[in-house]
Amino acid sequence: MKLAMFDAGVGPQVGVVKNELVYPIKFEGGMVDLISNWGKMKEVVAKEVQSSGGISLSTVKLLPPVHRPGKIFAIGLNYADHIAESKMETPEFQVWFTKAVTSVNGPNDPVLIAKNAPYVDYEVELVAVVGKSGKNIAAENAADHIFGYCVGNDVTERLWQHRTPQWSLGKSFDTHCPIGPWITTAEEVPDPHNLSLRCLVNGETRQNSNTKHLVFNIWQQIEHLSEAMTLESGDLIFTGTPGGVGAAMDPRVFLQPGDRVRCEVDTLGAIEAEMVGEV
Repeated sequence: MKLAMFDAGVGPQVGVVKNELVYPIKFEGGMVDLISNWGKMKEVVAKEVQSSGGISLSTVKLLPPVHRPGKIFAIGLNYADHIAESKMETPEFQVWFTKAVTSVNGPNDPVLIAKNAPYVDYEVELVAVVGKSGKNIAAENAADHIFGYCVGNDVTERLWQHRTPQWSLGKSFDTHCPIGPWITTAEEVPDPHNLSLRCLVNGETRQNSNTKHLVFNIWQQIEHLSEAMTLESGDLIFTGTPGGVGAAMDPRVFLQPGDRVRCEVDTLGAIEAEMVGEV
């Protein structure tokens, strides 16, 4: 099932996407509430889709499928080719940073290039959405805690990322966390470790890889994070980006106002944003 947040002119609604239509769901709450209650809502939602009329996707505005997640984690240096282009060693331990929840952006909304932060780069990623909360989750049980997956762009301001040892500010500018276009529930993604993903800038393919190349797989990521803290419904986990980022090009190429960045993950869809200079 593909679950989206959308606005058809009456405010945010939860809906199911099917055959280029979105079917509104009668549910008082947002996506995190739905995820938290999915055990008893799944069948209700499926029946509503069968009995209600759909709205053409082309006539609605898609919103971030999770507007305010409790936590956004992202792992760094998790594809060999990205580690190589970064001229760093393969990490012994998983390298984690956070993105501010205020950086979340819609799947097709503009991304701002801030006045004091012009070195903006793209990073296509598979994003895992936590379903069942848990602490100290063993890797062999991690799949049970995933609600679904979506496409993400870990937009990064490289100057702010690297001028101190802490990356989070450079990863957390407003609008720098586009996700979507919807959440594909986990049962429709039988193997999240074999999904092709790509990033195109103005139609040029810059990143092209497959999640089978992850250094630390998603189950290991869940195990590691949950050793430190409780993972909760709606938390987002950016699982790493492959090689091909603008900062590694020679000469380096950063995004400019007017550039269009499209991120795709097989079976999950695509998100696309125009870069806009901050006024």
